[in-house]
Amino acid sequence: MPKRKNTFSSWTGRLAQRAVHAGWAWVQRTGSVTAARPGRFRFGALGTGTRLAFPLGTVFGEPWIHVGAHCIIGEQVTLTAGLMPDLDLGPEPILRIGDGVVLGRGSHVIADTAVTIGSDCYFGPYVYVTSTNHSYDDPHQPIGKQWPRMDPVEIGPGCWIGTGAVILPGARVGRNVVVAAGAVVRGTVPDHAVVAGAPARVVRRWTPDDGWQPPLRTPAPVPIPDGITPGQLRALSTLDDEAVARLAELDDRSATVGKPAEPAGEG
Repeated sequence: MPKRKNTFSSWTGRLAQRAVHAGWAWVQRTGSVTAARPGRFRFGALGTGTRLAFPLGTVFGEPWIHVGAHCIIGEQVTLTAGLMPDLDLGPEPILRIGDGVVLGRGSHVIADTAVTIGSDCYFGPYVYVTSTNHSYDDPHQPIGKQWPRMDPVEIGPGCWIGTGAVILPGARVGRNVVVAAGAVVRGTVPDHAVVAGAPARVVRRWTPDDGWQPPLRTPAPVPIPDGITPGQLRALSTLDDEAVARLAELDDRSATVGKPAEPAGEG
């Protein structure tokens, strides 16, 4: 026998759901950290337009953390300077993040010694960057109780760091580098390279003389031309494959209009 629907209960459930969603959106807005509303945090620098989304991950040593302008720090992102809170780390910043950096949800940046992230770097979710690694020199002591090794990390501007990548102590990542998802990076990565694997290795690189080697398998994306309106883009999205083919045929025909005729061959 079908269960009778309780209209009142259904209505109140929807109302409660909307209230919960609206309340959580308010909490996220209110709990986010910006330069104008830093809350309890006292960053060494926090640029204009930068926002740390709520809920935050672990954040400490913020007087030695400098974050540039117009950065997006996702939910549950950990930013730490020093081995533990309440240490005096000296006059210089330990963690430097440039302008326009995006750190994806759940990422960790652990700066026990200097970590520098250049401007316009984009990190996918759950990326792990650390300047510290466990040591296991003494076979008789638990690894977690042995003094760690530290080595500065530098990530150049314009990089894309894929989901779940790990950047190990001592890594020097060049400019405009792609780090594939899940890659484990150590050592030096040259500019304009793509690295993948664990440990990561260069799988593609661009140089002025040779371009991309191996060559790219797909053509570069074509930017939207200047002057195209949102309405025109919406209209294009409604076209089916047949209409697109007809437009391409018309474009090919128009390209031939006005071309000089081929000279007749001599008989």
